[in-house]
Amino acid sequence: MNSKLEQFKKDIKDKKVAVLGIGISNIPLIKYLINIGVDVTAFDKNTSENLRDAYQELNGLPVKYSLGNEYLTRLKGFDLIFRTPGMRPDVPELVEALANGAELTSEMEVFLDLCPAQVFAVTGSDGKTTTTTLIYKILTEEGYNCWLGGNIGTPLLSRIDEVRETDKVVLELSSFQLMTINKSPSVAVITNISPNHLDVHKSLQEYIDAKKNIFLNQKSGDKLILNFDNDITKAFSGEAKGEYLYFSRVAGLDKGVIFKNNKIVVKKQDEEIEIVNVNDIIIPGAHNVENYMAATAATIDYVKPDSIRKVAVTFKGVEHRLELVRELNGIKFYNGSIDSSPSRTIAALKTFKNKVILIAGGKDKGIPYDPMGQIIAEKVKVLLLIGATAPRIEEAYNNYVHQTDVESEVKIIHCNTYEEIVAKAHGEAVPGDCVILSPASTSFDMFKNFEQRGNVFKELVMKLE
Repeated sequence: MNSKLEQFKKDIKDKKVAVLGIGISNIPLIKYLINIGVDVTAFDKNTSENLRDAYQELNGLPVKYSLGNEYLTRLKGFDLIFRTPGMRPDVPELVEALANGAELTSEMEVFLDLCPAQVFAVTGSDGKTTTTTLIYKILTEEGYNCWLGGNIGTPLLSRIDEVRETDKVVLELSSFQLMTINKSPSVAVITNISPNHLDVHKSLQEYIDAKKNIFLNQKSGDKLILNFDNDITKAFSGEAKGEYLYFSRVAGLDKGVIFKNNKIVVKKQDEEIEIVNVNDIIIPGAHNVENYMAATAATIDYVKPDSIRKVAVTFKGVEHRLELVRELNGIKFYNGSIDSSPSRTIAALKTFKNKVILIAGGKDKGIPYDPMGQIIAEKVKVLLLIGATAPRIEEAYNNYVHQTDVESEVKIIHCNTYEEIVAKAHGEAVPGDCVILSPASTSFDMFKNFEQRGNVFKELVMKLE
C-alpha cells in the first residue's frame, strides 16, 4: 500500500483545486481528481467550441470551467493550482494567487512526490525522446515492469495507483516541466544543452537553470549522466549531489561510456564492457550513437549488456524522428518533424552522406539560425522553405556563403502550404535522393504540434505517385 498516496487523496479532498489547461496531459489529471472526489475547476484560454473533443471528453463530469481570453481573471480562492507545463509560473494572475495563499504544483511534480518506484528521467535540448524510449525499452527487455511518461506516454499521475515499488518509471522532462520541480529522479540524464525555447524562457541562463532541476535535488546514492562533449553539461558535474557518469563520443575517458574501435564501450575502473558495434544500430546518425551511449550509462547498473545490445539491433526509431516514410521510384522521404531547433536539424543533416532536399521553416521561437548556414552549404542541394523562419534560414545560408567565399549553389524555393512544398520537393528529386522534413522551427504557426505537422507530411508523401 502506498501510504503517501493515500494521505494525498485524503488531504486533497478538502481543497479547492484549479487545473490550468485542458489539454492532452491534463484531461487524465482532471478525471483522476474528480474520481477521488476533488472539487475541480478547469481553466483554458480556448472556448468550449475551440476545445471540441477535449471538452466533450469531460462532458457529464462535475467539473467547473473558466474559459476564454479572460480565463485567468477568475483564478481566485483556490488552495491548489496545477500548472500546465507551457505556462510560466510567474504570470501575474498566478503570482497573485500564490500571494493569497494558493499552492502551485503540476501533474509531474505530484507524481514524482508520490511515485513508489525508481525513476529514470531524461532532459536536454536534443535527443530526449529517443534516449527516454531507449532506456524504457532496455529496462523492459531486462524484464522490469516499466512505465513511460512525462512528455511522452501516458500522463502518469492518473495511473499512480497501479505503480508498484518494484517497477521502473522512465520520464522525458522538458525545461517547462522542470522549472518548478523540487524533487529529482534517482537516475537523471542530460543529453546536451544548446539555446532553445527562448521564446518562453527569459534567457539562456533561465533555460539552463530549469534543466539543472533534474539533478539538484538528488541524494548521495543517486546517479547523474552527463554529456562530456557538451561544455554546458560537462560543467554540471561540479554540482552533482550523488555519483555522476560521463558519456563521450570523442574523448577517451578513464571511466564512463565511450566510443572505441567503432563500438560503444562501458569503461569501469578494472574492465571494459563492449556493448554494440555502431554499424549494427538500426537508426542512423552520430547523434543516435550518443543517445545510445546516454541510455547505456543510465541502465548499465540495472541490466545485462545483452539487453542493451538487443535493443540497439532491433529498435527502428521513434515516430517523427528521421522516420523513413516511404521510398518512391528510388527517392526516400524522411519525417523529422520533431526537429524544432537548428541544432536538431544540423544533427539530422549530418546523418546523410550525400546532399539532400531539405524542407524547413515554421514558427520563430527566438533562437539564432546562424549555425545552420554551414550545414546547408555542405549537405543540402535544394532548400524548400515555409513559415516565419524561412527568411532567417535563407539569411543564415547567404551570410555563411558571403563571409567564407565557399562555392555553394543551393537552390532555394519558398512555399506557402505543405501541399505545395511536398509536391515541389518531389518534383526536384531524382532517384537516389533523400527528401527530409527537418524544420528547425516549431510547428505552432500552422499546426497544433509537431506530431500533426509530421502526420500531414506523411499523408502527403503517401499520396505521391
